Formats: sequence, structure tokens, C-alpha cells
Amino acid sequence: MEDVAELVGLSPASVSLVLRNAPGPSAQTRERVLEAAARIGYRPDRTASLLARRRSRVLGVTFDIRNSFHAELVENLYVAAEAVGYDLALSTLTRVRDEGQAVETLLDFRAEALILLGTELPAARLASLDRGLPVISVGRRIAAAGLDVVRASDDEGLGRAVAHLVELGHRDIAFIDGGSGGIAADRRRGYRTALRAHRLADRIRVVPGAHTEEAGARAAERLLAEGALPSAVIACNDRCAVGVLSALGQAGVSVPDTLSVVGYDDSVLSRLASFDLTTVSQNPEEQARHAVAAAVERLDGGRSAPREIVLTPRLVVRGTTAAPRADSR
Repeated sequence: MEDVAELVGLSPASVSLVLRNAPGPSAQTRERVLEAAARIGYRPDRTASLLARRRSRVLGVTFDIRNSFHAELVENLYVAAEAVGYDLALSTLTRVRDEGQAVETLLDFRAEALILLGTELPAARLASLDRGLPVISVGRRIAAAGLDVVRASDDEGLGRAVAHLVELGHRDIAFIDGGSGGIAADRRRGYRTALRAHRLADRIRVVPGAHTEEAGARAAERLLAEGALPSAVIACNDRCAVGVLSALGQAGVSVPDTLSVVGYDDSVLSRLASFDLTTVSQNPEEQARHAVAAAVERLDGGRSAPREIVLTPRLVVRGTTAAPRADSR
């Protein structure tokens, strides 16, 4: 700024008024300052400016770099944050970097709030974090932590997937589990509840799995080895479902002619023509909008009471589900 001021023969204070578009300088002065700034490639130091005001206007986001649904959420979070004058700082989970490390990085970068996608941190740790800055959990229901939650109703989502298969005529519907996390527990419960509601409690079949393609392939191989395939499989997420499809394809099992497959998330993977996966959409645009709004309400609106926003999921029917063969009913 001092360089621009020297170039045009004005004080740094006058140059600052122009660059902040504040009232005072004449149109001619503004033109001179802006031309000089462009000539020397001047860019305002946004970080220094925000630090001077003791604000970063940065929302910290943790996400799993291997999760395509998280990537879609992040894209929508950027749109929602920019609309209200905030930016994002991203910190990723990888095979060698856990969620705790990801959170600490965001705190070091002075994020004003944390938006945690699919968090698996203990409730006590989340509550401790929320005492220092707003924390928004996206995807996971955490009643004990007393913090903001934005999620889809996984019970209802699994219920819609089961209802779709039952309407097609399926009665032998297996579920590939997502492991020990909170989101996995909700989806597992939703599957069990839905089968009981359709009077299929004696057909409940939960296969161990996880939220990865490898886990889906292993679960499908396990079903094949048991020799008694169900007529339909619901996977805990789309990545798991893609693993199922891959293993079935290698084994020569036709989908959906021999076995129907349903995923969960409506991720980019599910929409690829090579998979054309029937799945459950969690509406990432709405989740992102509500998560950013919750953070801004806490930061700028003075809200202190925690709030949970539960969105209704939507079934997306594509090419991996069909009526079962007569001999598998």
C-alpha cells in the first residue's frame, strides 16, 4: 500500500480509502490509485486485515479424501460459505492422518467454526471443542454432545430402500454393514426396523462390511461362498455397493437379473453409466446450506442453544434393481 501511495503521491491512508471503496476520494483520485495498484500487481492482504479485526471469517472443514460424497459436500459448502462472506479451510483424513490431527490443523489456522463431515470423534471431545468455537456435525447424530447437527434421516433412507425392493417383490434382502461408527449404526438400525415393518424379521441378514469398495467386494465374496445368495443387497454406502458390483461381475452374477443392489449417498460414483446404481440421496446441497447457516448463526447471530436439522432422504431408482426371478422369490 505504501508503494502505491508513493507512486501516486498520496498518503497510505488515502490509498486505503480507495482500495476499501470507502467514501472521500474523488473519482479522479480513485482512478489514479487503481491504475497504479494494477500496474505494480498490488493485492490486499486479506489475512492481515481480518487479523487486525480479530476475525478470520474462515470455517474449518474436515473430510475423508477417499469419500466421493464428502467431496460433493465440500463443493456445496464452498458455494454456501461464499454466499455469506465466509471462506473454507479444508483439512483431510487419510490412511495416515486421523480426524484429531485434521481438527488440530484447523484450530492452528484460526478457523472460527468447525464443520465436521461424518465425524467419528467421541462425544466428549466434540463437546469440549464446542465450548471453544461452534462445531457442526454433518451426517452423524450426536445427542450427547449438545452441539449443532445437520443430517439426513438414515432410518427413513433405509426404509425407502427396503420398501422399493419389497414393492418389486423381494423378500430375501441382505444388508452390508458399515462398521462401528454412529452413521453405520443408524443405517443398520434402519434396515432392521424396515424389515420388521414389512413382516420380514426372520429374513434379517446383516453382513459385516465397511464404507469402502474393498469391504463391499469382501462382503459379496462372503455371500457367494455361503452358496445362498439373497435376491437383493443394500450396501451401507455407494462405495461399498460399487465393490459389491465389481465382485459380482467377476463371479458372473448378473445385476439386476440375478441380484438387485442398492447403495446409499447418490454420489458421483452412483451416477456413472458403468454402475447406474439405485441409491438413496442425502441432498448434499441442503446439508451444506444448513451447516454453513448454523455456523453463521452461532458466530454472527448470537445463537447458543444447539439445534439438530434432519433432512428427508430421497430414493433414486436406476438400473441395479428389478423384480426378482421367480425361483428366488
